[in-house]
Formats: sequence, structure tokens, C-alpha cells
Amino acid sequence: MAKEVLLVLSTFGNADEARRVARLLVEERLAACVNVIPAIESIYRWEEKVETATEVLVLIKTTSDRYPALEARIKALHSYELPEVLAFRAHDGLPGYLRWVEAC
Repeated sequence: MAKEVLLVLSTFGNADEARRVARLLVEERLAACVNVIPAIESIYRWEEKVETATEVLVLIKTTSDRYPALEARIKALHSYELPEVLAFRAHDGLPGYLRWVEAC
């Protein structure tokens, strides 16, 4: 089966944790690239209350064959009880960029 490129989203409570996890994911070859986007506002329901928090969003570029290990690693490194981990298939993209993600 051919590798599919995935875009994985996760949020963190602070930039230091997001950067630390991002660097480890790239160093461990679970991700080709991780973008760290600071200071997003999240509004969500948790334990029957509506919460608001400033979080850091990360955009992780990886492949479908690396995804299970990536998900497990995020869960192991993340400080949240239930971290956000959402994966989307890249159906289209610049062919050279998609090949680069697959090769990393």
C-alpha cells in the first residue's frame, strides 16, 4: 500500500511543551515537519463545564504508516489527560512536497 500523507493537529497548554514535543517527533522521524502556532483561543466542554483556554496549536506532517507510532508518542509525551489528536489525509498537494514528507 502506498503511503498517504497526513496532517495531524494537536493542541498544547504552552509553547514550551509544544516545541519540546514537536522537536522530538521530528528527531524520532515520526514527523517530517511540525508547525507551532502560538496563542489560539479554545472554547470547549470538559467535565460538563464550558471552558476557555489559550493554547498552542501544532500542525504535524507525517504519513499513514508512521501515524500509529506518532499517536502513541503524543499520548506518552502530552500533559493533557485527553490530548487532541486529529488526522486528515492530504488528498492533493504539491507533488514534490508530498514526496519530501514521505521520504523524511
